[in-house]
Amino acid sequence: MKIITKLFSTSLWYFLLLIIAIISCSKKTEQVADGASQEWPEMESFHMAMAEAFHPYKDSANVEPAKKMAGELAVEAEQWQAAALPEKMNNDTIRGLLVKLKDDARVLAEGVGADMTDDEIGKALTVLHDEFHEIM
Repeated sequence: MKIITKLFSTSLWYFLLLIIAIISCSKKTEQVADGASQEWPEMESFHMAMAEAFHPYKDSANVEPAKKMAGELAVEAEQWQAAALPEKMNNDTIRGLLVKLKDDARVLAEGVGADMTDDEIGKALTVLHDEFHEIM
């Protein structure tokens, strides 16, 4: 009986430690994400434009919103790249990713205005979306 009680107590102890670790890690992640968006309104502004353009394409291969939003995405990316970076994000890697995002958003906008096919628009939009998530 002592062995079962000791085994149960030890297992319960490890289980409680695991629960505490999971809870403490998840709260930190939420705080960092909330803090980043509060400190970096340009990121949130670009995110809203990207969501409006990308999700119809992702959900149903509809590039019409991306065509309409391409110019705005380019402007938002340019403003984001020119904005002050939050202290936690102020490094060469993030600055480089923002320049790439700005350049690729401009390519998308110019391509939509030219003769870019719907397939090419979808691919360029997906690249832009993935670049955005590298920064976030």
